[in-house]
Amino acid sequence: MQKLGKQTLKFDRPATILETACIAGPKEADGPLARYFDKCIEDEMYGEKTWEKAESKIIKETVNTLISKSGIAPAELEYCFAGDLLNQCISSSFGLRELNIPFFGIFGACSTFVEGLSLASVFIDGGINKALCTASSHFCSSEKQFRFPLELGNQRPPTSQWTVTACGSAILSSTGQGPFVTSITTGKIVDMGIKDANNMGAAMAPAAFDTIMTHFKDTGRNPSYYDAILTGDLGYIGRDIVIDLFMKNGYNMKSVYNDCGVLIFDKENQDTHSGGSGCGCCASVFSGYLFDQFKNKKIRRLLLVATGALMNSMSAQQGESIPGIAHAISIEL
Repeated sequence: MQKLGKQTLKFDRPATILETACIAGPKEADGPLARYFDKCIEDEMYGEKTWEKAESKIIKETVNTLISKSGIAPAELEYCFAGDLLNQCISSSFGLRELNIPFFGIFGACSTFVEGLSLASVFIDGGINKALCTASSHFCSSEKQFRFPLELGNQRPPTSQWTVTACGSAILSSTGQGPFVTSITTGKIVDMGIKDANNMGAAMAPAAFDTIMTHFKDTGRNPSYYDAILTGDLGYIGRDIVIDLFMKNGYNMKSVYNDCGVLIFDKENQDTHSGGSGCGCCASVFSGYLFDQFKNKKIRRLLLVATGALMNSMSAQQGESIPGIAHAISIEL
């Protein structure tokens, strides 16, 4: 492992992403990426009594699907890195409590999936052979915790995003033919003083810009090195802010850059305002659509930059600003 610049690690023993799996909700099933999901559920409750239990069930079934697809026995998985948006990450811990492998519960808000991939890659470079990474979110459980009870039917402002009901999972290995996690750029907390909890894209965009710019400086690369640069869930507003910030710094990102929150929904036909959000947004778009692009060699170099808002409902009620974070991984064939 080599340290590049201030925040980037380049791996001597890069991890292969062996297989992925994802399960998504009913609204996601009506979106443009539906055919890339392993399964789409018909309703948010998923046969459970609470939305939290439904999210745990989605995680459990996504991981079971991944294990089945990969042909790898759970006993071969040496570590699990998992997280979600709920208090104490209960969706992950309850959903995976029967897995019986060493478990790291992690929280990076909506950056959790790439945070997990980053940590798993470090562990593999350090000597382990296989690790599991998973992250999830659920529209109803997130709305209930962070915003308003759904029963109130509150009007959503144009800047708001729709929390994705989905889980994405991946198995990383020390052996395989790729795609490989070749480097990671760990983000810093960036807080520009934005307090509007209905405008997460604007709150997180500066962190995304900071991490991507740092990655370019640390590695000596520029946007043209990658076939695609994808942020996690900035939505339309956050994506446009990132494009403007790079344009002011001499980089034209329009040809390679997009956002998972933009890709997962049809903005006009699904009324999702500024796009998708949540841990499950980046996780499901990568585990479904983007991994398929790698398997079919339609992309060979991807910079995946998951974004997160490091706040909770209490901090918002107390008038605190919304700190942002963004973690980046370079995935290459």
